[in-house]
Amino acid sequence: MKYRIYIDEVGNPDLESSANPNHRFLSLTGVILELGYVESVVHPQMETLKARFFRSHPDEPVIFHRKEMVNARPPFEGLRDDKIQKKFDQELLDLLDSWEYTIISVCLDKKRHKETYTTW
Repeated sequence: MKYRIYIDEVGNPDLESSANPNHRFLSLTGVILELGYVESVVHPQMETLKARFFRSHPDEPVIFHRKEMVNARPPFEGLRDDKIQKKFDQELLDLLDSWEYTIISVCLDKKRHKETYTTW
């Protein structure tokens, strides 16, 4: 079996901003999935969810970006409706609960790192 890890970060690597509480931490999170499972289960179910709520199309696929979703910016403007947002949230959580994956996450305290080490 082959696996893939999808990685994303929250924060930025700039040590100079580490004194600011809003920029103190940098985290990396990876989600590990078996490739055949992604192809047969995760991808089709995710695309169905996107098409139902956001009119995703293969020529212009919807990419989930947290900031745009939280602020209900296009193509997520439907999330401004509380009923739609609750329905979407529940369906997404149900999918996440049903899928098989492993999550690995690390969080770096940049302020403490800067105080402990002299180089990045």
